[in-house]
Amino acid sequence: MNSKYLPTINAFLETLFSQHATTEAVSWLKEKQELVRTSETGKALYLPFSAAPRYVGKAPVTLTSTALQTANEHRRGFYPANWTLDQLARTILLLSLPSENADNYSKTVLKLFGTADMGELVALYAALPLLPHPEKFVHQATEGIRTNMGNVYEAIALHNPFPSENFSEAAWNQMVLKTIFTGKSISKIYGLDARSNPDLARMLSDYAHERWAAGRTVTPELWRPVGPHLNETILPDIKKLFASFNETEQEAAALACSQSTYPEAQTLLDEHPLLKYKIEEGQLNWSHISNKAIMA
Repeated sequence: MNSKYLPTINAFLETLFSQHATTEAVSWLKEKQELVRTSETGKALYLPFSAAPRYVGKAPVTLTSTALQTANEHRRGFYPANWTLDQLARTILLLSLPSENADNYSKTVLKLFGTADMGELVALYAALPLLPHPEKFVHQATEGIRTNMGNVYEAIALHNPFPSENFSEAAWNQMVLKTIFTGKSISKIYGLDARSNPDLARMLSDYAHERWAAGRTVTPELWRPVGPHLNETILPDIKKLFASFNETEQEAAALACSQSTYPEAQTLLDEHPLLKYKIEEGQLNWSHISNKAIMA
């Protein structure tokens, strides 16, 4: 994130915090912000970052659709829908740290990752798209997707534009596959469609084959990143979905074909005129598939 956006993001977060926190919590945070701003070494960040829940609480921050839209306007892809007061306070403290020197800034922040508990890790990873010098945190984020802590993984992978903007293709593909493997909805991955690629399509097809060979199913959402890269190798998978008795799998097959420029995929879609019509009329899309998967 470009540091020129920091003042507007700071103002937005501080307003949000003051709307939800007690007067005492607001006073505490302002005092600690000033200490962090004037810290020459950055060490003033560590204690309040750790102590934030004790002084501001862990209550959820309720955002209206208008507030979420404003968040996205300040920083594209920023979606703090499920944040808590302590997470908000910790993010404000991170953004209060002097950042003119990229090495000093990143060194101070990265030290927090080394000693963080789960709540602190959630705050750190979710704040990454707001921090200056994003290139300094790419390695930490790619290492973070290996975590077995569900909340921490979600903070990196879901509703977070940092991976889409900074991950290598290999790291991105592993994240998408792990999201499916752990039973989370890939519809919450920011930039999913923009970063679909042939290698990911192959990996997801291979994963589906493994599941099918074991007599298990795969989420119909899996085929969303596959559709744009259908070829003669993957098309039999789509035919299998069309032959399924599961309506959602048939719908996913049609949507995958609709995303493809592969002639045989278009021919296959033409053989299912009702589904093609629903797609053309906007009655069927991947959000429809995701909602059904979540409700299942």
